Amino acid sequence: MLKSIIRAAGAAVRFSSAAPGALPLRCPTLRSPSSATARPFTRSLWMMNNGASSGYRPKLFSSKVLAPSVSCGCGGLHTEGDKAFGDFLSDEIAEEKKIQKKQTLPKMSGGWELELNGTEAKLSKHVSGEKVTVSFNVNNSIPANFEEDEEEHEKTQKSVEEEPEIVSTPNFVVEVTKQAAKHSLVFDCQFPEDEISHDEGEEESDIFNIREVSFQPEGDLDWKETSYTLSTDSLDWALYDHLMDFLADRGVDNTFADELSELSTAIEHQEYIKFLESLQGFVKCN
Repeated sequence: MLKSIIRAAGAAVRFSSAAPGALPLRCPTLRSPSSATARPFTRSLWMMNNGASSGYRPKLFSSKVLAPSVSCGCGGLHTEGDKAFGDFLSDEIAEEKKIQKKQTLPKMSGGWELELNGTEAKLSKHVSGEKVTVSFNVNNSIPANFEEDEEEHEKTQKSVEEEPEIVSTPNFVVEVTKQAAKHSLVFDCQFPEDEISHDEGEEESDIFNIREVSFQPEGDLDWKETSYTLSTDSLDWALYDHLMDFLADRGVDNTFADELSELSTAIEHQEYIKFLESLQGFVKCN
């Protein structure tokens, strides 16, 4: 009889612990796709509903939580915070349009033709039977400045008119294709964060540099990792100078890089305003 009572009590305990309404003892974790390290949620739904202190199981998805403040044909949530956010975006868009230099994009000298696809831009031209293509993307092309300390920031605080301009300096890829060649010579270029210093006596420093050079299939958008890639980190200066001269002879020089930065800045600002307008429409449900 005693054994039967013990077995019954044990079954009851197992049943109660396996019940679907039982609360999990630990919060779930998020795993970053690029990292195997587990990161717990900042705040679990249980704690947000004061479940730990009240002792009862809350209705996590109650109608009270999701009920919109204002009814709308889109069926989305509308709050006072959304209204304030929309008003802020209206002011922000007006300010950005006010400081926008030109409604049209600046033109590149040297006979370059521009092709745009969202944030991607492609410049191309033909030089004596060769085709030269320069591709870049304005995303993440605004360099961040984290070195300025608080004291320095307070000293250099100025009015909006005197603030330094935001300049886009994207990485860009130059592809040179010859008619008889099966592969294109491809240069991966960048605007250096710090100005490159050469030996004394040189009149002008390059405002861009070459990171890598490789032969790639013509028109292939993906960089083939199986093709040998020459890194310029430890390259002989004489060979590097010849590579830079090779680009300059095809119109990719300091003047080109300066104009590309100006064009990229205009495209980036244009895309930023479009993003703010889309964000405003999404928040206001226009």
